[in-house]
Amino acid sequence: MKIRIETEVAGKVWKIETAVGQSVATDDTLILIESMKMEIPVAAPRAGTIVEILVAEGDVVAEGQVVVLLD
Repeated sequence: MKIRIETEVAGKVWKIETAVGQSVATDDTLILIESMKMEIPVAAPRAGTIVEILVAEGDVVAEGQVVVLLD
């Protein structure tokens, strides 16, 4: 079952910390969002494998936008 990971804030994708196929643990930082001059991490809600990254560095994202699929 794929888990859809969403941003909690609107902002710009500053850095992608993971890659497709990579195994991650609960609370690992997947993406950093720059919002109001702060870096907000998007973390893995559980352990799994990254299936797809739906954004690129520099993209503007909306609050609640799905950015990563985790299996």
